[in-house]
Amino acid sequence: MILNAIPPRRLLAFGLALGLPLGAVAGFAASRLATAQDGPAAGATFRSASGTEIELLLTGSNLGGDEVEVGVITFPPGTNSGDHAHGATEVFYVLEGELEHIVDGVSERLGPGDLGFVRPPSHVNHRTDPDGPATRALVLWAPGGEGGRIVSSWERLPDD
Repeated sequence: MILNAIPPRRLLAFGLALGLPLGAVAGFAASRLATAQDGPAAGATFRSASGTEIELLLTGSNLGGDEVEVGVITFPPGTNSGDHAHGATEVFYVLEGELEHIVDGVSERLGPGDLGFVRPPSHVNHRTDPDGPATRALVLWAPGGEGGRIVSSWERLPDD
């Protein structure tokens, strides 16, 4: 779980850098599991048919607004998301593994500590090496709602 890897001071700085009010940042740090009000509840994990998983960490359910959504996405080896567009800006910060991030046909290799993004109306494709490890990334969508839209047809995994 990503919260174990982010010290509270960094989490607070991260939230403030996104322009979130201090109360929202503190509320998120104190209680990340909330009941769903707007879209899926924070803390829920979803799996696509191809095996990609997203754990939603920050949604309208615990933020209380739709400014941003945050999740951790895990791509299994050999993932090819296919060209697609999003209705929001999507930002990836790679935590583990390697990700080929292709935006409008321009490919960049992202490894741990690298940041990639795509803005509408650009098209993106995410690929991982079939012989490599799984790739984990922190993903942000601004404005929010995009994470919920993505997982709307995915399987919700049981809560731990």
